[in-house]
Order: sequence, then C-alpha cells, then structure tokens
Amino acid sequence: MPKKDAPDDATTNADVAELGYEEARDELAAIVARLESGTETLEESMRLWERGETLAAHCERWLDGAQQKIDAMTAGAADGD
Repeated sequence: MPKKDAPDDATTNADVAELGYEEARDELAAIVARLESGTETLEESMRLWERGETLAAHCERWLDGAQQKIDAMTAGAADGD
C-alpha cells in the first residue's frame, strides 16, 4: 500500500529539468551507488531507479546539446577557412 504523503513520480522528478549537467550526473552516480549497495527496500529501489532514468535522460540531453554546439562551431570554423 503506497504511503499517503509520498509524492508521485512526476512530482518527485519535476526538479530534474532545473539541474545542471554536473548536478544531475553526481546525483545519478549517488543513486547507482545506493542501488548497488543492495540495502534499499524494493519500493525505494524502484523510486531510485525511476529517478535515475530521468537523470540519465537529462544528462543525455545536455550532452547532445553540447555536441550540437561543438558541431556548429567546427562547421562554422571550417567554412571560414
């Protein structure tokens, strides 16, 4: 039975969009360590896994955006030569 005061997943993960890359990466690494320790309950492990998935997707979006900027800069530099 779910806890009455437990936030739903959308509420729990809503703040991820506000995180910078390093913050999201560090939190994801901490979640992985907690999951690997095997000390969390099944319920908490599932919550952590879902948060980790959200953080991983956020990090991937950051990296994709950075790659696009690099590609645009290098293409612009090549056109200028």
